[in-house]
Amino acid sequence: MKSSVADPRAAPLAHALRLEYLTVGWNVLEGLVALFAALGAGSVALLGFGIDSFVESVSGGILVWRLFAERTSRRTEKEISELDERAKRLVAWTLFLLAAYIAFDAVTTLWRREDPAPSPLGIAVTALSIGVMWWLARAKRQVAQALHSRALEADSVQTSACWWLSCIVLGGVGLNALFGWWWADPVAALGMTYFLIREGRVAWKGEDCCD
Repeated sequence: MKSSVADPRAAPLAHALRLEYLTVGWNVLEGLVALFAALGAGSVALLGFGIDSFVESVSGGILVWRLFAERTSRRTEKEISELDERAKRLVAWTLFLLAAYIAFDAVTTLWRREDPAPSPLGIAVTALSIGVMWWLARAKRQVAQALHSRALEADSVQTSACWWLSCIVLGGVGLNALFGWWWADPVAALGMTYFLIREGRVAWKGEDCCD
């Protein structure tokens, strides 16, 4: 006879899945808009921001798979842990490579004194991202504590890093638009590399390693 006691993890698992679906969907949309704005304005900061959004979509997809596998019990805990570890290492390497590319592009832009055009679209998408990322990071931390999930905790740290990225990029494109400070855009891109490397370390170690 089936037990009438509900699984205490069922509700937080469902909530965590909804948050990750939202993460993937938002980052895909955000990445497309940011890349469109970057190409139009010649902004290295927006370019890095857009590419990072797609990396975050991949990370969110990994969490969707992991949570769904646990929810449906299609894999053992050991199998989930092993596959998740390999996937997180792949995401980490992607972030490290992205940081190296953005640093090179930003330094090249400063050296050549390339002047990016003001981007109202870039300002809008990064400003909106600040609010979305703050809410998502907070919600993920809460559900990670409920599930005692290190993977979700690491994902919340990555989302917090995205919040900082949004602030930095908004500062760069905003200063360029308001005062014509062309160098603010590549300098903001250089500032992004710290957080990209930080995200990569979190993904590599699978824990909140950077606090």
